[in-house]
Amino acid sequence: MSITASQVNELRKKTGAGMMDCKNALTESNGEMDAAIDLLRKKGQKVAAKRGDRDASEGLVIAKIDNDGTKGVLVCLNCETDFVAKNESFGVFANKLAEIAINCNAKSIDDLNTQSYDGNGLSVAEKITEQTGVIGEKINISACQVIEAANVVAYNHPGNQIATIVGFSKEASEAGRQVAMQVAAMAPISVDEASVPQEIIEKELEIGKELAIQEGKPADLAEKIAHGRLNKFYKESTLLNQAFVRDNKKSVKQFLQETDGDLTVTEFKRVSLSI
Repeated sequence: MSITASQVNELRKKTGAGMMDCKNALTESNGEMDAAIDLLRKKGQKVAAKRGDRDASEGLVIAKIDNDGTKGVLVCLNCETDFVAKNESFGVFANKLAEIAINCNAKSIDDLNTQSYDGNGLSVAEKITEQTGVIGEKINISACQVIEAANVVAYNHPGNQIATIVGFSKEASEAGRQVAMQVAAMAPISVDEASVPQEIIEKELEIGKELAIQEGKPADLAEKIAHGRLNKFYKESTLLNQAFVRDNKKSVKQFLQETDGDLTVTEFKRVSLSI
């Protein structure tokens, strides 16, 4: 049957596929739009399988908060090349996935993949497969992280290679943005020393003690030195104890207390494509 230009354009709008791909799919499906979409998705499945071992290390990290400012989400959508990551349609797609995560309360990658993409039966995972065929690169979601708190602040670093979400005990406004930027810049491992995983503490103590022994210190003194180095580790690697980047004479905790005595960080998430 004859395929019209309007049919091709309609399929392109629905799928983002190239003109000839759309025309061929419509021809093969005898003009049936849904069948043509399925054919394009099948093409995507073949491409995804073919490129499954490729490194999808480029992409975008998107941070969003809900209308109440009490929930935030971080979604990282990966692709293979910087060229694709900088494409406007890829950015629109990544932002749509973050919106779905917020609206559907997705709490993990698997959870997000099962959500409806368009309300018409197409899941997020199926849409990603479809887009793999359209773009010709491996695409996957590598992060979907959520925070809920009295107030959540999101920060997207220019270029969307790093993003953070930070939960606060109460309304944080501009101070919250400053702390979210701190998390992006300084990559702390936890909120404070109490939230550092025990295995990390034990590892730092072991390293500190071994270094002291190598410096010729006796075992009992090496133990004390190791704990001293652990305290330094806390100051450098836990958010509230870190020097505030805008005024390194005070800690992040002091900065927040000067802003509001009851304001503190309850949780944070940071996702970076490179760090």
